[in-house]
Amino acid sequence: MNSNHQLKLLILAGSPRRDGNSAALGAAARRGAQAAGTSATLLFLDDYIKGFLPDLRHASAPDDRYAELFLDHYLPADGVLFCTPLYWYGMSAQTKAFFDRSFTHYAGTGPEPERVKAAMAGKRLGLAVASEETYPGAVLGVVHQLQEFARYTHADFVGCVHGSGNTRGEIAADPRHPLQAAQALGAEFFTRKYSDYRLETPRSRNVWGSPPPDDARPA
Repeated sequence: MNSNHQLKLLILAGSPRRDGNSAALGAAARRGAQAAGTSATLLFLDDYIKGFLPDLRHASAPDDRYAELFLDHYLPADGVLFCTPLYWYGMSAQTKAFFDRSFTHYAGTGPEPERVKAAMAGKRLGLAVASEETYPGAVLGVVHQLQEFARYTHADFVGCVHGSGNTRGEIAADPRHPLQAAQALGAEFFTRKYSDYRLETPRSRNVWGSPPPDDARPA
């Protein structure tokens, strides 16, 4: 990558609430990214998506701004953070529609699908989920879905933040400090270590480089 290239982080909020808890996670991540010198943009999916994926053999795509969102914002981004509330143990309909609607741009033949598929690959992806429940397993379905999307598109799933709150802004009271975690994720989005080994992956014995000194090792 060109050293003069300013990395671009796109933050997509999938909640219908502009002042909701998942939006607060996205705003915190944007603050962290901007403080680290990263170009960060926070967009709300409601502004771009007004319909679901149709049967393209019999109907055209909905008349909304999805193509603008996907082609002009998502594809040029170096990293994307998806922020969603937890609805029935899954991502919001707006967030799910984002992934479903992408099919219209890489299905079929011709130059656009190949260009789109190439631009979808190689990104860094992250996830922030706001839920009413503190139970860690509640969000695992969303985590797994994004993990598989990352693998399918040859992207790196670099981090996940889970915070709890029900009323607007209540996530700030979560003693696990998810807003601070989201801010840290934004700041470290392009520097945080990522590893996903395969059997054949060359790797050293130490995860973090040099082994710790003897007095820092656990007894």
